[in-house]
Order: sequence, then structure tokens, then C-alpha cells
Amino acid sequence: MKLPPLKIGSLVARIPIIQGGMSIRVSTSALAVPVAECGGIGTIGGSGLPVPELQEDIRKAKRATDGVIAVNIMYAMKDFYELVMGSIEAGADMIITGAGFSRDIFKIGKKHNIPIVSIVSSPAFARLAERLGAAAIVVEAAEAGGHLGTDRKLRDIFPEVRKVVSKVPLIAAGGITNGFEMAEMMDRYGADGVQIASRFVLSEECSVSQEFKETFLKARKEDIILVQSPVGMPGRAIKTPFIEQMERGEDVSARECKFKCLKKCSYKYCINDRLMASCTGDVEHGLVFSGANTYRMNEILPVREIFDQFVRDAESVYREK
Repeated sequence: MKLPPLKIGSLVARIPIIQGGMSIRVSTSALAVPVAECGGIGTIGGSGLPVPELQEDIRKAKRATDGVIAVNIMYAMKDFYELVMGSIEAGADMIITGAGFSRDIFKIGKKHNIPIVSIVSSPAFARLAERLGAAAIVVEAAEAGGHLGTDRKLRDIFPEVRKVVSKVPLIAAGGITNGFEMAEMMDRYGADGVQIASRFVLSEECSVSQEFKETFLKARKEDIILVQSPVGMPGRAIKTPFIEQMERGEDVSARECKFKCLKKCSYKYCINDRLMASCTGDVEHGLVFSGANTYRMNEILPVREIFDQFVRDAESVYREK
């Protein structure tokens, strides 16, 4: 049966897939545009970027597609509000935010008539987000890549959130790698759509280095582990020589803070430097965030083929609510 569209505020995505916003410079306009062109919501990872660079990438995306372009910005960023306002000024269609919770962001969304989508990991924050004016809510569980707000699995936490959210779309996120799982979350668990990140890293259009993609392709289940982030939250990543250094207790801290990007930072290491290292090819010294089920993925495909596979498989088993 045909999948329903995903309606967030006045925006409509023909396919109920949000591409996760991966920073730093993992999900840029190069990835967001083809996702939007396929009928999903393409997302630019806005955290850790200078505002002018982010704005230029948003404008590039908006020139290239009439589809929905969102920007994901972590609340943990020191320049969170500057990034939000810069994104709105540049023409972003939607702001997606997690890694902390902002109440003021909903006032900004209402003032500028732009949907705010909250990423949460508990029923309490989901209920609060809906009450404050979130246009949609993403439930992100322990299987997700990057920073995690819970150690609970998606299929455990999602039903609890579904019980308390009734007025806005509810999106499932964390470890979803194929259309059958997408249909399961929508059919059995009542999700209005899914957010997918790691699968899009293994797309031809994702602009990370080939070394980054090869790390995904070679990852075994036991290679995907939890690491401590300077943000103050655990993160899910693929084991690299840099992580092995940390596990041995070696000093991997930066000599100086070049970016001053986080509101609170443990200075255990420079996350900006480490993410950028892997993104540009230096996986040995880099941090490679990844979802828990990345080991199941074994090929790099064009975004269009990824979408076609998801939709075909989902529609083969999906039953309309």
C-alpha cells in the first residue's frame, strides 16, 4: 500500500522520510538536495559551522530544489541562536533541534512562521515540546548515531511517547536501515514517518571522504561502540585508532580551544577537529559517528536508489492506519 505523505506545519514531504542532519559537514546541500528531490526532507547539519558558511549552503540548496530543506542545530552549540536566526534568514524551511532543549526556540518559530521540530528521547520532553509548539517531534533512541539522550531502544521508548503525543507528527529515529523497518515503525508503532541518517552516509552524494565511507562499509557489529563526548553526552561511533587511544587512557586533548563552539565542554578532546578529520579522510585521528546497525549496510548507492528501495520494501508490507 502507498505510503502517506508527511505533513509538518504547512510543509508536505511526499515520502515520510527525514534525512538526519549530520555534522560537521557530513550532511550538506550535496546530500540534502537529492533527498528533497526524491520527496523526503533533506537536512543540512548546521552545528559547528560558521554562520556565513551555513547560510551559503542553505541558499545553494534552496536554489537547487523546490523540496523541503531543513537545518539541524544542536542546542549544545554556543552560537545556537545565531545559527537558528542565520538559517531562517537564508531561507531554511524548517529547524530541527536536539542535544538539549530550548523553550525559546518555539517563540522564534512562531514569530518567523517556521516549523520547529524537536528531537527528544523521553515522553516527558515529547509532551513538553508538543505543549510549547513543536510542529513535529522526532523520537531518537539508543540505536541512533552521534549524541544520545537515552540508553533505551526505539521499540521500547516509542510506544510510551506515542501515548502522550497526539496533535503533531511523531517521527521514529535510531537504527532504521531499510523499508521493512520503516513500515514496521509506521504500521505497528504508529509513527508518522522516520528519520534516517547513517544509510545516507553510504550514498554517492554524501560529501564525506571515501575513507569515511569505507569505515562504514568495513564496520562489524562489535566495532560500533559508545564513546564519551566533550558535549557531556555519550555518542555512538565506529572504533578508530583515535578511540583506541582514548580507551588506553592516552591524552588526546587539544592543546588549545580553537573553536569555542560548545556551551559546556569537558575538553577531553576537540570534537570539531576530530569530526572534521574523519570527514576529510583522516579516519585514523578522527571520530566517525554511526548508528548501531551500520554493520548491516554493505553498498554505496545513489540517493534515488536508496529511496526507491525504502519505498518499494515499505509499501510491500505497509498497511494504512
